[in-house]
Amino acid sequence: MEKKTLGIIISVVIVITAVLMFISLSSEITTQKSNEKIGLVINSPTNTISLQQLDEIFTNAATSGIGRSNVYLFWNIIEPVEGEFDWSQSDIIIGLNEKNNLKVTLFFSIINGETLGPFPKWIEKPSLNEINEDELVNTLDAILSRYDIVDSIIISGATESQFRYNEQNIPVYQELFSNVYDRMKQKHPNVQIGNSFALHNVLNKDLGQIVNKLAIGDFVAFSYTPTDILNEIVKTPEDSINDLNKIFDMLPNNKIAFFEIGWSTSEFVGGYDTSQNKFIEKLFNFYRENESKIEFLTWYRLYDQTANSCVTKEQKIGDQIITLGGDSALGTSEHIIQRLNQYNCNTGIIDINQKHKLGWNEFENQIQMLN
Repeated sequence: MEKKTLGIIISVVIVITAVLMFISLSSEITTQKSNEKIGLVINSPTNTISLQQLDEIFTNAATSGIGRSNVYLFWNIIEPVEGEFDWSQSDIIIGLNEKNNLKVTLFFSIINGETLGPFPKWIEKPSLNEINEDELVNTLDAILSRYDIVDSIIISGATESQFRYNEQNIPVYQELFSNVYDRMKQKHPNVQIGNSFALHNVLNKDLGQIVNKLAIGDFVAFSYTPTDILNEIVKTPEDSINDLNKIFDMLPNNKIAFFEIGWSTSEFVGGYDTSQNKFIEKLFNFYRENESKIEFLTWYRLYDQTANSCVTKEQKIGDQIITLGGDSALGTSEHIIQRLNQYNCNTGIIDINQKHKLGWNEFENQIQMLN
């Protein structure tokens, strides 16, 4: 979810056992009926995996009837040298999405919570007002020109955390976003562009004013966990749906997207298989009632991972080390990180033994009813 979402997005190390397999994978396009507005974050149960195994994971995920997935593509990985792009990782992941008829929501983090970037070394570490608009537009244009299945871009994630103590910088970002938005729309008019906020942070810390000031672009996206500031589940499924409905009161005139929304089954933080299952049922009822207002809804995520493997205080993305932020010293404590690990590592609808949870069956059945 939030790295603190959405802290930092889990990076999957792919051991490519046969690089040329990708050519054959791309030529076998799945024709299964799917719903382009319903997505799933497709991850692996371990951090080391072969291309063949990853192909099977995508194929299995697509059987649920989803029509999209998230791809997390960081600037320092895609353009390590100015003007020279490394497509080796993204070609594989995008290719697997294409093979399975999945549209892509692209997360390209100019802002990642309290962190800016990660940026390539050739950009160094700019402040918000030092981010070069031309360089950003050129890079996004290169990505979208290569991958036509990307139909949505989120430029900033957990945006409320960046501006909680720096509201004076909001006009700087508003101008940057608006200029980039206008230029990208000229080049790629059908791609939808927006920012994402962690709804649980917004509600827990009363940050609705930041959301309102930055409700710009084609949609306003949200991640959501039913947790308090300690990352423990304190909401019932019914409470959580009430939280989601608060978005429409906050933003009555905006298209809404759910970028990463989930429920952990870790009993350590107050989660259970049955509560995840109930939340999925109620989430799809909520979606049906508000479908015309919702751009897309993506569940976080497919697989559980081994405990304590999901979040570290310092996480490496490509050649950059990102420090897990917090709004206070409490936010970086071992106590918080332990609970965030337990929460995130158990948000899958398939467990680490590759056994379907109750949530998988509910998720699949609900999509089939939509289709």
